[in-house]
Amino acid sequence: MPRLGMLGQTEFIVRALVEKEIVLATHNAGKVVEINDLLEPFGVHALSAGALGLAEPIEDGTTFEENALIKARAAALASGKPALSDDSGLCVDALDGAPGIHTADWAELPEGGRDFGFAMERLQRKLQAAGANTRQDRTARFVAVLCLYWPDGHHEDFRGEIEGEIVWPPRGERGFGYDPVFLPAGHTRTFGEMDAFEKHGWKPGHDTPPLSHRARAFEKFANQCLGKVT
Repeated sequence: MPRLGMLGQTEFIVRALVEKEIVLATHNAGKVVEINDLLEPFGVHALSAGALGLAEPIEDGTTFEENALIKARAAALASGKPALSDDSGLCVDALDGAPGIHTADWAELPEGGRDFGFAMERLQRKLQAAGANTRQDRTARFVAVLCLYWPDGHHEDFRGEIEGEIVWPPRGERGFGYDPVFLPAGHTRTFGEMDAFEKHGWKPGHDTPPLSHRARAFEKFANQCLGKVT
């Protein structure tokens, strides 16, 4: 049932997610695993757009929020189910916020396909070219925006960020994407060296605050739309 929430002094309608099966608007296997790990305590399961054979929409937005909406809307309308999208990226200060919304594009190979080892090497080359060789010069943040879209057009979005720095060489083989080169602020291990629980830093029913950008966005989503752990 819808309920009232507050944004500043303005009331808005919050819609709870009552469906137990949704579509995750991604073809990224790593995101599917992470989101389902977070959804599992609520008794909700996500089928990926890739597994359902849904086409990937053109992401021509200029912000994470716009691209998350594009993906969630396309998956919800094609499947007839509520769809959750995640648009996330790495924003590096020395590169004026790049790669940002083009984070995944930096992994595209000339011959086709994606390789995040190639993407991390590309990032390192650009940082070297920018003269960013000290820790103070290599600050960055991961950003994630989740968008939940219902087939009737109602949608909600949730943003999470985590500050850190870019390290070289890559460290760790866990996680996915740029995780091995991202060291979250206040930690000595990269995301690539952390297991899923350590990286998320949060689990329903625990007092530990969320760590990763995705977990921070997910906590907002859970508090607003998912209700109690099953």
